[in-house]
Amino acid sequence: MITAARPAWIFPFTGLQPDQFRKLVRLVAERGGDAITDGRPGRQWALDLPDRVLLDAAYWRTNLTMRQIGPLFGVSHSAAHRVIDTLVPLLALAPVRRRPVDQIAIVDGTLIPTRDHRLAARSKNYRYSTNLQVAIDASTRLVIAVGDPQPGNRNDTIVYRTSGIEEQLDGRPVMADGGYRGNREVIMPYRKPSDGSDLPDWKQALNVENRRVRAGVEHALTRMKCFNILRDYRRAARTLADTASGIANLHNIILAG
Repeated sequence: MITAARPAWIFPFTGLQPDQFRKLVRLVAERGGDAITDGRPGRQWALDLPDRVLLDAAYWRTNLTMRQIGPLFGVSHSAAHRVIDTLVPLLALAPVRRRPVDQIAIVDGTLIPTRDHRLAARSKNYRYSTNLQVAIDASTRLVIAVGDPQPGNRNDTIVYRTSGIEEQLDGRPVMADGGYRGNREVIMPYRKPSDGSDLPDWKQALNVENRRVRAGVEHALTRMKCFNILRDYRRAARTLADTASGIANLHNIILAG
């Protein structure tokens, strides 16, 4: 069985080194992870807290079903379900209270295939998806904000305003690609003139620099999607925001070293 007591299991299922994993477990404990029960007096968890954190990360990493992930940790599929339901909010990315005024954020959206059609909608990838907005710090490339998922048939311009990420980034310079037209506070590449003429050299140079800097958020999204649950989300859509935030938290811990 998989257990956090054997450090060799930690990296393949979390991407974290053992000392980083221990810090994550302490963080979850500080947020109340040890005190959580399933509501029945006297009922204790079959797994200790490190194993529960490892189960959650393994579920995100592999996207196995509950009937597959439970036996790997020696518990029933219903127990695995309870672990994931109660622990995911405690793994979420902590909101950034203070940021330097000159901190530049980079935002981009990605489509998450989502099976819950109460939120998902057919999108340009021909699947039922949700649009997830993610913002990183341009300097550190750490994720600083994750928006609430929106239907996948809505473009980035709309979702930027409706997902709540605009409020989280308020007062800071924000860079994005050309899909965010209509949001005046967002720094975007220059578009070619409507008459078909070429951009001046200085505008082309700025566009090249814009693409170079914006690549950071695309790399962050790629790293987050190493957790396969973001490639085929089978849970209720209302849980996707906490899941994406938790994965962003793990991404930051891995990147920070």
